[in-house]
Amino acid sequence: MKECILVVDDDPEIVGAIAIALEREGYEVRRAYDGMAALDQCLDPAVKLLMIDVMMPKLDGLSALMRIRERRNLPVIVLSAKSEDSDKILGLSMGADDYVTKPYNPQELVARVRSQLRRYTLLGDEHAEARRGLLVNGRLSYDTASRILQADGDEIKLTPKEAGILDLLFRNLGRVFPAEEIYRRVWNEDAYSCENTVMVHIRRLREKIELNPKEPDYIKVVWGIGYKMERHEP
Repeated sequence: MKECILVVDDDPEIVGAIAIALEREGYEVRRAYDGMAALDQCLDPAVKLLMIDVMMPKLDGLSALMRIRERRNLPVIVLSAKSEDSDKILGLSMGADDYVTKPYNPQELVARVRSQLRRYTLLGDEHAEARRGLLVNGRLSYDTASRILQADGDEIKLTPKEAGILDLLFRNLGRVFPAEEIYRRVWNEDAYSCENTVMVHIRRLREKIELNPKEPDYIKVVWGIGYKMERHEP
């Protein structure tokens, strides 16, 4: 069965050119021309990867990405004319798996699509249940069924709240969660003045999993936004 890629850009010529390159490699391509249409089509589980432009009418690409991430976990490649490092960091912090600046080589895009689909399959993001829930990220491995975390093969003992935070971040690599959202999801309570509580638990998690907790490689703070777990090659 052909893997289905959704390509979203407000320029039909760009969408057409990308579609031709992908179809030549055997992919099925769906097309959309604004963020709202992307949001609608991404709800279809047949779509296995999203390629989306930033500047679009109705709903911009990054806003669409944030809303899509609330409902689905699939690889996302952001396309943009903005090449500043700050723009790339923002796109990746908001949940993109890759960020490509225009102009770009269509064959490079195909290679990036292939890489992201392979990564999601190997790391279990899409087939976690088939692989008994084992997720791997760099030197860390996490069994979602038993909530057992290992670092360099050694089991890490976690408190229930630490395990809840770890579970949330590990299942959503690269996505930034505000402290309020972490608190609501893990504590199952309304979040009022919860920043210090979450910060303390994040610090304890870092002390358990990071080689250097003062310069963390995995659990990162995105200033003014929240926390995320950085993606690493297995």
